[in-house]
Amino acid sequence: MKEPQINWRRNLAALWFAEFTAIFGFSFTTPFLPLFLKDLGIHQQSELAAWTGIVASASGLVMAVVSPLWGVLGDRYGRKAMLLRAMVGGGISVGLLGLAANPIHMLLLRVLQGGTSGTVAAATALVASGTPRNRVGWAMGILTSSIAAGSAVGPVVGGLLASTISIRAIFFVGGALLLFSVLPVWLAVEEPALERRTGERAPALQVLRSSAPGTLTAVEVLLVCQSLIQMSYSAFQPLVALHLIPVAGSGAAAATGLTFGLAGAASAVAAVVYSSAARRFGYVAVALWAGLLMGGAEIGTGFAPSVALVILAGGLAGLFYGAVGPSISSMLGLEAPAEVQARVFGISASATAIGFGLGPLLGGSVAALASVPLALGMAGAFGVVLAGVVFFGAREPALEPGLAQ
Repeated sequence: MKEPQINWRRNLAALWFAEFTAIFGFSFTTPFLPLFLKDLGIHQQSELAAWTGIVASASGLVMAVVSPLWGVLGDRYGRKAMLLRAMVGGGISVGLLGLAANPIHMLLLRVLQGGTSGTVAAATALVASGTPRNRVGWAMGILTSSIAAGSAVGPVVGGLLASTISIRAIFFVGGALLLFSVLPVWLAVEEPALERRTGERAPALQVLRSSAPGTLTAVEVLLVCQSLIQMSYSAFQPLVALHLIPVAGSGAAAATGLTFGLAGAASAVAAVVYSSAARRFGYVAVALWAGLLMGGAEIGTGFAPSVALVILAGGLAGLFYGAVGPSISSMLGLEAPAEVQARVFGISASATAIGFGLGPLLGGSVAALASVPLALGMAGAFGVVLAGVVFFGAREPALEPGLAQ
C-alpha cells in the first residue's frame, strides 16, 4: 500500500490539540446532564433516571443514522471537511443547550447535536488515512490520549464552574471550546490527496469482500465491539452522576467532576501506553483484558458506599476504557482497505453511536424501574460481553512484511 506523502506528525499534533479542545467542550457538559435536568424541575429519582436515559441517548441514536452518510461524503469530499463540519455543528448545538428551558428543549437540542457532530470518527479517519501503516497503532493511541485528556480536564473544570457560577454556564463555555477547535484543523491539518476515479466507486461491502480472506468478518466483529464499548461506558457515565446525588448530596457536581476527571486522566495514560502492551501481547489480548476489567470496575462502582470509592472505581473504569477503545480502533484501521477507510469509519461511528444511544437509554430505564446499582451492573456486563466477543471473534491484524508497530 502506498504511504501518504504528507507531514503526518504535524497533522497528528494539530489533531491532538483540536480533539483535546473539542472533547474538553463536550465533557464540560455530558456528565452533568442529570444535574441540569434536576435544575429544570425533575426531582423524583425514578423520573430523573428515565429522563437522563432519554436525553443522554438521543444524540447517539441520531448519530447512528447519519454517520454512514458523513462517511460517504468523507470519501468523496475529504475527511478534513467532515471534521470541520462536526466541530461547528457540535459547538452550536452544545452552546444552545444552555438556553434550554425544559427537558423537551434539551431532548431536541441533543437530537441536533447527534445529527451534526461526530468529531472522533472524522479525526480517526484522518489519522488512519494519513499515517504510515507501521505507525497507525501508535498514532491511534496518541489521538485517543487527546480524547481522554479532554475528558479528564472538562468534567473537573465544568464541575467547579457549575458549583460556583451556574450549570447553564458550562454549556456556553463548552460550545465556545468546540468552535475554537476548528482553528488548528483549518490552519494546520493537511489531508492526503483523494483518489479521483472515473465511473462509479465500488460499494464498501464489495471492496471488503474482495480484500484479503476474512477481512469482512474481522471488520464486522470490530464494529460489534465498538457498539459494546460505548453501550458499557456511556451507560456508566450518567449512572455515576445519579449514584453520587444521594451519596454526595450538595457536592454531587464537584464529585462528578472529580470522578470523570480521574477517569479521563487514567484513560489518557492508558491510550499512550497501550501500544507497548499491544506490541508485546497483541491487540486482541489487550482489548480482551481491558474490556473485562472495565466491566468489573463499573460493576464495583454500584457497590461503592462513599464518594472516595466511587471516584476510585470510576478512575479504574476510565483506565481500562482508555486501552480497549484505541485497541479496537487500531485493529479497524489496519483491517480496512484504504479506498473505503472513511466509509468504514463512518459505519464505525454509526456502530459507536448505537452503543452511545442504547447504553444511557437502557441504563436509565433499569435505574428508573429497579435501582442505580443494578443499572451499573448491567453497564459492566456489557464490558464482559465485549471481552467474550473479542475472545471468540476477533483476529490479530496482519502487518505488511517487515513492519512492526
